[in-house]
Amino acid sequence: MDLLTAALLLPLDISIDPNSNGLPGIGQLKKIVGASMTVGLVLAVLALIISAIVWTLGANSSNPHLAGRGKLGVLVALGAAIVCGASVTLVNFFWNVGQQV
Repeated sequence: MDLLTAALLLPLDISIDPNSNGLPGIGQLKKIVGASMTVGLVLAVLALIISAIVWTLGANSSNPHLAGRGKLGVLVALGAAIVCGASVTLVNFFWNVGQQV
């Protein structure tokens, strides 16, 4: 049998979808991921509060370096909150894009 014949005999329509009962512990893994997202959001709020305080102290003490670091911290905290909040939507979006390929 040559290579062309072998390629024609392979199944051309493979369909595999994710399932939630294929492995034991999927429910617990979902709980762990959800808890990790909660911890990430709580830490982002804490970082936002600390960065806002640093920004305020830097601005009120005429320390531009400290104020700049506070601004950067606020942006990083907001970015982390965006990533934590949008992670499920982003993964689903790219999963759907991948399914169309």
